[in-house]
Amino acid sequence: MNMPTNIQIINGPGGEPAFVVIPYTDYVASRNTEKSMIPHDVISRSVDGATPVRAWREHLGLTQADVAERLGISQSAYAQQESSSRLRKASREKIAAALGIAAAQLDF
Repeated sequence: MNMPTNIQIINGPGGEPAFVVIPYTDYVASRNTEKSMIPHDVISRSVDGATPVRAWREHLGLTQADVAERLGISQSAYAQQESSSRLRKASREKIAAALGIAAAQLDF
């Protein structure tokens, strides 16, 4: 039995599938799911010795001063938090928000 779908496949010049068009709400839902994923680059940086916070900051191409400004604190205060292996839940949530990631993505 064929189920109706809102997905459209667009074929390229050779007749092979080239693009998939999905409803915007489905796209947004899939992007929200990705909020639980951690990029390979972040994991690699943490394996090399960086804390999860530092690994994420470097992956995103931000300086400590950039993140500190977003948090409304000094760069040195942020540096202390970034080097901590055990952040308080409230600090972890604030830093995650400043980085634009989910707090759970800092828990690895």
